[in-house]
Formats: sequence, structure tokens, C-alpha cells
Amino acid sequence: MRVEELEAELAELSGKLGAAREVLERLRNTRETVAEVLAGMAPEVAGVPVEPGEMSAVVGVTDAYAEAERQVIGVLTVPNWQPGMTSEVLPQVYRDIVEVVADAPGPVRAKQIVPRIGLPAETGKTEGTRSKLKRLVERGWLDEEVPGLFTPARRRTRGSLNTR
Repeated sequence: MRVEELEAELAELSGKLGAAREVLERLRNTRETVAEVLAGMAPEVAGVPVEPGEMSAVVGVTDAYAEAERQVIGVLTVPNWQPGMTSEVLPQVYRDIVEVVADAPGPVRAKQIVPRIGLPAETGKTEGTRSKLKRLVERGWLDEEVPGLFTPARRRTRGSLNTR
């Protein structure tokens, strides 16, 4: 009787071990894919040209990802704005939002943007768009001087205000 119980427990643990190995293999494949993508971005990281002298730093970053033995938890899909960056580095929906805000004659609200980016005027879509707008503000792509009203970002450079 004890032998049968141990064999049943062994079968159960073997199944769990097999499942854990599959998860580990998927994580390894994902890590390799991320490393390949980052390596492919080396000459131009997130839309910002890399100078020849800076290339070793970029390669070092991609090598660090390639050798990482940890799980990737998240990816920054909306990068922080930096001089020289264009909206082309943004995911399409964020790019559309930035273009609508830039084309507007004045500050716009989320509910005004929703139909212009091809979404139905539903509360859920408006709230999702508002969240994206807030993220674009946090990352320096847009400004929100008055709560709920969004404008193209005005950036300070050497004491003067410039618009993108």
C-alpha cells in the first residue's frame, strides 16, 4: 500500500516537473527573442541614432539581456521623450493620439480624441484613452496644464520654451 502511494506521488511530481520544464524553456526562448530584437535595434535604439563611440554601450546592454537568467516582467512601450525622438518610436495607437493632439487647434479631452482615432465613443474606450494620454504626459510627449486637457509638449531648452 505504501509503495502504491509513493508511486502515485512520484507520477504527480513527474507531471509537475514536466510542466515546470516547459515553462522554463518558454522563458529561455522569450529571453533569446528579446536579446535578438535588442541586438537588431543596436544601430538605432528606440529611434535615437547611436554614435559610433556609443555602440559599445548599446552592445553591452544587449549582451546583458542575452545573458540574463531572470524573467522579463515588463517592457517600456512608451519611451521617455528625448531630444531627437519622433513619434515613430511609439506604438501606433499612441502615435495616433499624439498626432490628434498636435493637429487640434487647442487643448483636447480624451472623449474628443476617441472618435478621431477610430474607437467607439464608449466609456471604457474613453477611460483607456485617458490612461494613454496620462502615460504620454508622464513620459514627456504631451502636457496637461489643466486636468483633463491635453496639449503637445512644450519643452524647455536653455531657458526658452520650444514646441516639438
